[in-house]
Amino acid sequence: DTQRRTEELEKKGLLFVGSGVSGGEDGARYGPSLMPGGNPKAWPHIKPIFQAIAAKSDGEPCCDWVGETGAGHFVKMVHNGIEYGDMQLICEAYHIMRNGLGLSPKEMSDVFGEWNKGVLDSFLIEITRDILKYQDDKGFLLERIRDTAGQKGTGKWTAIAALDYGIPVTLIGESVFARCLSSLQSERIEASAVLEGPSGIYQGDKKQFLEHLRKALYVAKIISYAQGFMLLREAAKIHNWNLNYGGIAL
Repeated sequence: DTQRRTEELEKKGLLFVGSGVSGGEDGARYGPSLMPGGNPKAWPHIKPIFQAIAAKSDGEPCCDWVGETGAGHFVKMVHNGIEYGDMQLICEAYHIMRNGLGLSPKEMSDVFGEWNKGVLDSFLIEITRDILKYQDDKGFLLERIRDTAGQKGTGKWTAIAALDYGIPVTLIGESVFARCLSSLQSERIEASAVLEGPSGIYQGDKKQFLEHLRKALYVAKIISYAQGFMLLREAAKIHNWNLNYGGIAL
């Protein structure tokens, strides 16, 4: 739709912009990340406004021109797909800590807190730390949350686009399927009564194990980002987009 509107409105002398927006409720209050695309001639006109309202990272606005026609919305879609991958990786790290190492929610919160001080520093790691340590009068809240995840569709769209363009975005695809699997709660409960699965707790050096887990999470995140950018590159070739990869990465 954005591509069609950009082309149709340009014939009428109008500069159309389709912008991806990320940040949710906090973005609305404190500034979103903006991914504008469309007619490049529009950027000088909207740049001061968009960069003024965007969130700031290290003093720089989280907004730069992405590319032509539908590039802005496509980048936003892939951005969300990468976020799906990030969340699934964090879930798997949590699963290993909880079921493989036998760590308590407080201990896991401390681990994620330490990880957030280094190369894994991110919003998702930060909120995972906070969620794990949150308690009410009944104890740790996370233990009482239903283990099913919904989805809005952008991760699925990223996986579908990867199939359409022939790009192996495997990590993001598996993260979408993990959510689908989580929704099959009754089937999982029935299966767990038949297939117990591993139950042993690792008895070795847990500190060393956690360091290996940190490195594994880091390299898996790199793979997820690399696969996302492979998809962006292929779409750019097909649609003749001059994508601003540096701006997208920031």
